[in-house]
Amino acid sequence: MNGWTAITSRLNSIVRGYRSGLLTAADYNNLCQCETLDDIKMHLSATEYGPYLQNEPSPLHTTTIVEKCTQKLVDEYKHMLCQATEPLSTFLEYVTYGHMIDNVVLIVTGTLHERDVQELLEKCHPLGMFDSIATLAVAQNMRELYRLVLVDTPLAPYFSECITSEDLDDMNIEIMRNTLYKAYLEDFYKFCQKLGGATAEIMSDLLAFEADRRAVNITINSIGTELTRDDRRKLYSNFGLLYPYGHEELAVCEEIEQVRAVMEKYPPYQSIFSKLSYGESQMLDKAFYEEEVKRLCLAFEQQFHFGVFFAYMRLREQEIRNLMWISECVAQNQKSRVHDSVVFIF
Repeated sequence: MNGWTAITSRLNSIVRGYRSGLLTAADYNNLCQCETLDDIKMHLSATEYGPYLQNEPSPLHTTTIVEKCTQKLVDEYKHMLCQATEPLSTFLEYVTYGHMIDNVVLIVTGTLHERDVQELLEKCHPLGMFDSIATLAVAQNMRELYRLVLVDTPLAPYFSECITSEDLDDMNIEIMRNTLYKAYLEDFYKFCQKLGGATAEIMSDLLAFEADRRAVNITINSIGTELTRDDRRKLYSNFGLLYPYGHEELAVCEEIEQVRAVMEKYPPYQSIFSKLSYGESQMLDKAFYEEEVKRLCLAFEQQFHFGVFFAYMRLREQEIRNLMWISECVAQNQKSRVHDSVVFIF
């Protein structure tokens, strides 16, 4: 493919090496039997997370475990980014834009509810930080948010559809998040199409899955709200397996069972919804994560494409979500629920 250099080949080998360091089935079996967070730390000391946790004193907190495991991912990402050449460096930057959007929404929502800015900054994902993020708190509406803060960030082009003078409230902020995500996914999709070859093929599938999942979540979360059918449709990405006919059907859904009926018409999603009993929509996230993990693992089966970098980042993030869930269950003495949200990656 275009842009495949000796440096890219070396980074490709590095990311495949990182992938081999993901936790195994045996690791998860041991972690699920831990009685305390210190037991979890002791088990993780034998994995690649060991150096990040070794100096942490007792008593441990779940937030500490998650923070240190995330730091490992950030270090690996920065190591790859600082060595990457174009177009891989731009591709790697795209991977973090989703975290930037989440951070913007976290700060703006927190400020709306009069939370301390410093406390909010500590909760932001380190991969989505940018220089002017702390000043987000001064914005009163979308136009100010763009003019004062975001005009110099990579998110600036995605704001064209969001700029209104409406005050920031919970509903508008959620619409802003989904509008930004739509613009981001469409932009990333176009960038991957331009790269061509196996990257375009593999990333098209992974991004289309993300766009379809977001369409389903937007539909379910907007049932019973003031969001009109037209407004709902505007938040769906203009690509994916559901585009355009599935979007037309999702836009008019008034209850979850109607969403199920739409999705069961599409074979790749039939298996996801067939796993769920009626009224079991809370398990939908896990079913989508399981399907995503399968697709991410398949990305490693082919050579000479950038999809492995995206896949590795997502798999490691899923692993961190697993560790957070296991740690919370152990900390709250809810070990019977430990398997409820763990998505195995092998």
